Amino acid sequence: MTSLNVYSVLVVLFLTCGIVMATKEKDQIIKENNCETKMGLACVLEAFTRIFSTGSISNKCCGELVVLGKVCHSALVKRTLENPVFNDLNPATVTAKSIQTRNNCLALIDSPSPSA
Repeated sequence: MTSLNVYSVLVVLFLTCGIVMATKEKDQIIKENNCETKMGLACVLEAFTRIFSTGSISNKCCGELVVLGKVCHSALVKRTLENPVFNDLNPATVTAKSIQTRNNCLALIDSPSPSA
């Protein structure tokens, strides 16, 4: 019985350390890449609404999202999902919507503009 309790404590400790390290890793990525300064507030709000709720994102903000880069985008979305305020959201759904939003923006930015 004692070995089971010790084992349980070790598993919980391992999982907790893993979560803390993953969070620290995301924060380090965000800091090292200046992720929080690459988009204007209005575009952050548009992208956030599009990914975490319902809404659209303008061409201008799509451009900023693409410039933000995949690493920053992914780290910021994952860090946001760790916030207890968003516990009721399905992480898989949000991640899929995040990827879809970024891919749609990439396609929009990469597509040739119609000639006038």
